Amino acid sequence: MTNMKPQFAPIAGQAEELEPCLRRILAPNPSPMTFWGTNTYLLGSHEIAVIDPGPDNTAHLNSILKALMPGQHITHIFVTHSHIDHSPLASRLSEITQADIYAFGKSYEGQSKTMKSLVQQGYSGGGEGVDPNFTPHKKIREGSLISGDDWQLGVIETPGHFSNHLSFSWKDALFTGDHIMDWASSMVSPPDGDLGDFMRSCQKLLKQNWRVFYPGHGNPVLKPKGRTEWLIDHRKSREKQILQALSSGSENPYNLAKKIYTETPKELLGAAARNVFAHLIDLRERGIVECNMPLGFETFFKVKTQK
Repeated sequence: MTNMKPQFAPIAGQAEELEPCLRRILAPNPSPMTFWGTNTYLLGSHEIAVIDPGPDNTAHLNSILKALMPGQHITHIFVTHSHIDHSPLASRLSEITQADIYAFGKSYEGQSKTMKSLVQQGYSGGGEGVDPNFTPHKKIREGSLISGDDWQLGVIETPGHFSNHLSFSWKDALFTGDHIMDWASSMVSPPDGDLGDFMRSCQKLLKQNWRVFYPGHGNPVLKPKGRTEWLIDHRKSREKQILQALSSGSENPYNLAKKIYTETPKELLGAAARNVFAHLIDLRERGIVECNMPLGFETFFKVKTQK
């Protein structure tokens, strides 16, 4: 699930220039789910767009405000998705700066009927936590263009990791949130995540020739096409493993994870099982596997008999 190759870690709270008009500030929230912490991006030279303000952390709020240079002011706040490591600080930052918050919508907008039914049954996502009160000032959709005095961001809908996930294009660069990162394969954990959506979003991004991805965690992705193709192949390979494991009989997600993720530490098997569950839901939606209803984490799945 992760790529733990040695990398230079930025220092939390320090604004680091990545290229002209673009800086990154790392939030002080490292964890197994966030790597070093959340990347907050500041775009522009006068009218500043903040992309993913991050967790509700006063030190990080002060770092963002301190990074403003003479003549700069925050005019826009963009949120890729409303997990608690990306969106909660948006509200406080907006109150201070009077900048509008731009996002797809509230936390559960964009969910399929299947995922909504899991929410109604009491299922939650994969440990990152949902920002339940997140409400943007302005809802934005595929193809929208939002401009500052010397920048323009395009909106690309990339659900999969989360139902309201967006990516933002800036010339030939893309801010990918948690959809594509270089240090780990994105978590897809129902009901927050939807694997079918994730695969379609990856295919969508392959249609353009990107120079670089700026993710929500970790370093920039310098080979965007190769990384996207790897993620697609990785998911297809995992699907084959699941179907192979089911060839000997029905199983539930956790037992399948134990069979497939043989080198995964025990404490991470829960997250692995959520990934397996995402695959099983997608396979069921495509008519490849079946299960006894209601659909759930304890449900046993089997390969559907072909008539």
